[in-house]
Amino acid sequence: MKKTISTELAPAAIGPYAQAVATDNLVITSGQLPIDPATGAFPEGIEAQTRQSLENVKAILAEAGVGMDRVIKTTVFLSDMNNFGAMNEVYATFFTDGSYPARSAVEVARLPKDALVEIEVIAAL
Repeated sequence: MKKTISTELAPAAIGPYAQAVATDNLVITSGQLPIDPATGAFPEGIEAQTRQSLENVKAILAEAGVGMDRVIKTTVFLSDMNNFGAMNEVYATFFTDGSYPARSAVEVARLPKDALVEIEVIAAL
């Protein structure tokens, strides 16, 4: 079974893809840019952009009926690895139960719309 997940509380897909797809056991999100769904704009700075990307992830997971505590894997794409420490501080605040998911963090040459960060997750249902 495959179900498309969509919410107006996160930015709409900017291409031919879903915000997330749920299977019998998992929710897999597309990469979430730090777009504020109310304004369509990016906040300034890596901390605010990380927070917005994760708020978008959180809204999509909520639509699927799960919380951040169910995230088992994340991938963080950074436009500059020098932003890793600041991103990491904000990131940690979204996983407060002490059981962090597995994670990869990579620097990429460029992100859509010149974002500083993009985050995707896999969560267990």
